[in-house]
Amino acid sequence: MNTKALQQRFMKLRSHKAFELFVVSVIIASALLVGAKTYDLHPVTQVLVIWFDRLITAIFLIEITIRFIGEEKKKNFFLNPWNLFDTLIVVVSMIPIDNTDMALVARLIRVFRVLRMVSIIPELRMLLNSLVNALPQLGYVLLLMFIIFYIYAAMGSTLFETINPVLWGDITVSLLTLFRIMTFEDWTDVMYETMEVYPMSWTFYITFIFFTAFAFLNMVIGIVVNVMNEEQQKVLKQKAVEAHEPDIKDLMIKLESIEARLKMSQFEK
Repeated sequence: MNTKALQQRFMKLRSHKAFELFVVSVIIASALLVGAKTYDLHPVTQVLVIWFDRLITAIFLIEITIRFIGEEKKKNFFLNPWNLFDTLIVVVSMIPIDNTDMALVARLIRVFRVLRMVSIIPELRMLLNSLVNALPQLGYVLLLMFIIFYIYAAMGSTLFETINPVLWGDITVSLLTLFRIMTFEDWTDVMYETMEVYPMSWTFYITFIFFTAFAFLNMVIGIVVNVMNEEQQKVLKQKAVEAHEPDIKDLMIKLESIEARLKMSQFEK
């Protein structure tokens, strides 16, 4: 079998749904294996776990090889950051450092093998790409949220330090207390404590919760959802191009153009 035929066969294999499901099942097994290692296992079970881990590493190596050979342009394989991540995880997992001082690093690397699920499943990649693309827009919202946090932390430290120095002793501790309030973790206990000295201090907590938990968090959710819709449209458009299907927008434009011509022809008659 020549190289071209082997490449075509591997290309079909890596894009096959059954192959994708098999790799996903191996990744899930790898995740369960990482969890099993956190327990005190019987020596026989430990040996089985070690051999099972080696088998999973071998399967990952074969899977990476299939994907690499099935790539028409080998340079494009390394231009994909997810391929680089998968290759790095697999290569590091093959290094025998379990019985050395780097054993902790080896365990951590095996934990990150679960992230390979993102590189295999397109929907997960779309979600992560949406989150990354939303970061520039989220930056300004988070900056404004930090300003609100800082103002309220300074106010809380100034007003409530004498009431409870543990919660309001300085601005850094006040920031942690405000985060607790924003997440509604027993925030009423904090409020009632200050209301015994300042009866109107409830306005401090209510306004802070309104700005952070309601306004800003909803803005963050709105930005992420908007970016996700844009990414989904890009994915659908890419699939349409690969399937040689016409774009819906192009069809709408053509239909509007035909309708306009029909109206003009009727008007001329």
